[in-house]
Amino acid sequence: MRSKVTVVGAGNVGATTAHWLATRELADVVLVDIAEGIPQGKALDLRQSTPIIGKDVALTGSNGYEETANSDIVIITAGLARKPGMSRDDLLKKNYEVMESCVTQVVKHSPNSILILVTNPLDAMAQAAYKLSKFSRNRVIGMAGVLDSARFATFIAMELNVSVENVNAFVLGGHGDTMVPLPRYTTVAGIPITELMDAATIERLVKRTRDGGAEIVAFLKTGSAYYAPSGAAVQMAEAILKDKKQILPCAAYLEGEYGIHGLFVGVPCKLGARGIEDVIQVRLNADEQAALQKSAESVRQLVQVIGV
Repeated sequence: MRSKVTVVGAGNVGATTAHWLATRELADVVLVDIAEGIPQGKALDLRQSTPIIGKDVALTGSNGYEETANSDIVIITAGLARKPGMSRDDLLKKNYEVMESCVTQVVKHSPNSILILVTNPLDAMAQAAYKLSKFSRNRVIGMAGVLDSARFATFIAMELNVSVENVNAFVLGGHGDTMVPLPRYTTVAGIPITELMDAATIERLVKRTRDGGAEIVAFLKTGSAYYAPSGAAVQMAEAILKDKKQILPCAAYLEGEYGIHGLFVGVPCKLGARGIEDVIQVRLNADEQAALQKSAESVRQLVQVIGV
């Protein structure tokens, strides 16, 4: 029997997530959205591509959750984008309402699933899903570090004119301005980038990584990134579905690791069939630890707004 993955939200991120899942032949996919016809149409279009790409997966679109029953993984991308005149707190509360609706249905129909959160603000939405679902902490995971690390790796490869396959980038912390790229743990073919670039170049690439999403929004004008975010979520899903024991940077609920208690923060995690199977703790210097604590404090302020 093939695995089953539900993707909640059929916008650009959700539909592209379904596309990556199909092209990798990882699972049958159910695409869910409240907009009538949209998930059905996109799922049917994707399904009609499977003979062309030679992949045997079933793709189904739905406006409800009955067809999602017994999913192995649920990837939640649904949520609102910030609109003119809307404060950060307004957006946070609106997306909490979306999360409340989604997670309630997921728990009802797929009580043994693993949740991967993509909705922004990422760390706060992961915390909301964790509290709402009452799942164990290994089964609720936020997608952020894989995306941020991929952006960092891209810019490093471009700067040094090397294959992206040679670059292993390392980013901790919350998704956004307070993320914590770690240059001394970031390598090219095993060589720390601190040996290959001067401090000013590294800092320029770190800044571009922090602004990675905003740079794309500035180009698109009316949208935001979706290829890389969806690809990141699918890499996490693949590690779980294939029980790969792959170490990836993910937003995880910390219970004392890195000196942080009761918050979702980006850290390296081992992903396997049970979801997060281990949180990997690396030794940080004083500056890195301070930056991570600052990032955690930023997340804490968000979750206080929604009371989770």
